[in-house]
Amino acid sequence: MAEAPTITVTALCLLDDDGRLLLVRKRGTTVFMQPGGKPEPGETPSETGARELSEELGLSVLPGDLRLLGTWEGPAANEAALLVATVFLCPLTAEPLPAAEIEELAWLDLGDAAGRPDLAPLLTDYVVPRLLGDRGPLTGRRVS
Repeated sequence: MAEAPTITVTALCLLDDDGRLLLVRKRGTTVFMQPGGKPEPGETPSETGARELSEELGLSVLPGDLRLLGTWEGPAANEAALLVATVFLCPLTAEPLPAAEIEELAWLDLGDAAGRPDLAPLLTDYVVPRLLGDRGPLTGRRVS
């Protein structure tokens, strides 16, 4: 039996002033996850994050604006693959607007993540637990 392929991505955590996490759902899927995506050749994880944020949500940040939260491996949400994700905290610089392959935006109260079947495994297994223990100062203005 062949091993599952590995997908390398950068994912971004954008929090509003109430500590809610911005989630996206890509077109043709049912699972919510953080914005982000796969690197282009030669990109660092933070460069990937800045580019994907612009493409997916119309937000502008510099790679140096991102703060590393962690790197994790686990099952991919929408493919039979192993996901290797570098996850950053990212400032919320304006109101995000869905673009490119993003179908829907949602705000998640971190305390409501447990037991939700529509959240990516990376989010529930690693990111939300880390965020609940790491309430750092990197939040943005409240966006309704």
